[in-house]
Amino acid sequence: MGAALALARRGLGTSAPNPSVGCVIVRDGVVVGRGWTQPGGRPHAETEALDRAGPLARGATAYVTLEPCDHHGRTPPCSLALIAAGVARVVIACKDPDPRVAGRGIHRLREAGLAVETGLRAAEAHEVNAGFFMRILHGRPLVTLKLATTLDGRIAVHTGESRWITGETARSWGHGLRARSDAIMVGLNTALADDPDLTCRLPGLSGRSPRRVVVDSRLRLPLTSKLVRTARAVPTMLLTLPVLDGGRAQAYRECGVDIEEVAPDGAGVPDMAEALRSLGRRGVTRLLVEGGARVAASLLRAGLVDRLEWFRAPRVIGGDGLPAVVAFGVDVLGAAADFVRIGTREAGGDLMETYARRP
Repeated sequence: MGAALALARRGLGTSAPNPSVGCVIVRDGVVVGRGWTQPGGRPHAETEALDRAGPLARGATAYVTLEPCDHHGRTPPCSLALIAAGVARVVIACKDPDPRVAGRGIHRLREAGLAVETGLRAAEAHEVNAGFFMRILHGRPLVTLKLATTLDGRIAVHTGESRWITGETARSWGHGLRARSDAIMVGLNTALADDPDLTCRLPGLSGRSPRRVVVDSRLRLPLTSKLVRTARAVPTMLLTLPVLDGGRAQAYRECGVDIEEVAPDGAGVPDMAEALRSLGRRGVTRLLVEGGARVAASLLRAGLVDRLEWFRAPRVIGGDGLPAVVAFGVDVLGAAADFVRIGTREAGGDLMETYARRP
């Protein structure tokens, strides 16, 4: 199952809206087939592994990170494929919450006489597909807020200079986060200040660049920005308030930019909960948020940040530096956004801390 989980992680960032699944087929103690969900969500992991195993799948055990599907879509059900191949036993890490599956795959396998076991390394399997589960159960993607700060939580000196707070290793790991995400979001101020590409620039992974999303309430992003000029090469979306200037919106669309209108919240900016539901409807399961401080505050205030990836550089700027998150109305400690640290790694001379939202 450990090998199957490693295979499943390969598909993160490419399999949405489908889950990323890994499958390993073992016969007489030997691995005879391996597979993982292919780009676009198909072919599925089980059929990939069965194709590689061929006739050796008969009488074998299949280790699968998620319950095999049991419905007809663009591909036949994986449960039927496992039965037809003559697999004798299926070990499943966790059940699929998709209403089209939700135990039906397990029932189908058992009904056909296969031995089925569930729950092996379920927590790890759930974490791999936490974005898929979030979209199925709550209609929105899993939100990861990535911050790169000094020890005192500053992202730049008071003049705005920020390159580079963290070192090369931390920056390359940040690009790895992009490669494993379906979409990346920034606020307008970040887009104006940095004129970023928001692409994955790791060698060999340029094709893994996620959809780019800018929170731009009043369509102020310049048509000459890199994001607009490259919108036909890398999908790009502006989240905005209901459009008042139809001509401006049309100009973006002619450049290949997608315009998504979102109703305002109480502060008169796009409602982030509705914005996330909109992304969920478009199939986004994993959203990486890279700034700025106002977008981070809006998401934290609404309780919509599920993971933190915090890169800390061993530097101190002081109170006149720019904060990673602006004020978002916390008057008592009980109202603070609360997280649990689930991992710590050294990133060259920096530190990478991973947090999950406290249940």
